[in-house]
Amino acid sequence: MARCLAVWLGVSLLSACAATTPDWDQRFGQAARATLAQQVLHPEAARNADPVAGMDGRAANAAHARYQKSFAEPKPQPASFTIGVSGGQ
Repeated sequence: MARCLAVWLGVSLLSACAATTPDWDQRFGQAARATLAQQVLHPEAARNADPVAGMDGRAANAAHARYQKSFAEPKPQPASFTIGVSGGQ
């Protein structure tokens, strides 16, 4: 038993001297950066100085006001429907 324990202790101590993973460290985060780059539709969009043709100011302001008003008061919750509960026998 003592010999087995000594072997395991020796193996544990020697494993601390093992080489690190420089190959893995060089590629750390590469998959996340590649995924982020694949999600960009048009990388040069920020440099485009042309205005976007879309809603005019009054329509956008009205839409925004309706959106903000929708959060003013919560919608009433419908009565819950319970199955299997009755007032009878």
